[in-house]
Amino acid sequence: MVYLMTGLKCLVGVVFLLALCGKTLVRGGFGGFERSLRSLVVVPRAYVRPVAVLIVAGEAGVVLALAVPDRATAVAGFALAIALLLAFTAGLARALRRGAQAPCHCFGASTTPLGPHHLLRNLLLAVLALLGATITAVAAPDGHPAGALVAAAAGLVLGGLVAALDELLALFSPMTPERR
Repeated sequence: MVYLMTGLKCLVGVVFLLALCGKTLVRGGFGGFERSLRSLVVVPRAYVRPVAVLIVAGEAGVVLALAVPDRATAVAGFALAIALLLAFTAGLARALRRGAQAPCHCFGASTTPLGPHHLLRNLLLAVLALLGATITAVAAPDGHPAGALVAAAAGLVLGGLVAALDELLALFSPMTPERR
């Protein structure tokens, strides 16, 4: 169980780290994120910037909490991840129901329009975060360092793949005239 806990901490942590970096370290990342919130109309116009700042702060909180070896802090990090993911899912579902086609800029610059795969990704991550919180709360702290290293590597790779989901889907989707 400790290996699964380690893998899930790394998976969820790297997803939120990449989202945070895409909004804060990439030139124009935060502005693009604000514009996407505005165009998706998930919050009133007057609250776009404060909500964007809160989202970035929440993502940073998840990353920091999951990086700390303390179990209670990790459980809190998973809980914060669940809350953010469910809020993102609700906002994206609302935008999809209205027919929004703008990219979400979840991980920085993106040209992929909002779609059902974003909802599925967020719900799957929320389930994995719930599993991570549960396992972290009850798992015995035993295990071999090599096993933990393999679990961490697997979590990091899977988290990177989740963050690159838009690009992977575009890579394997059929060519259309506008993509040529």
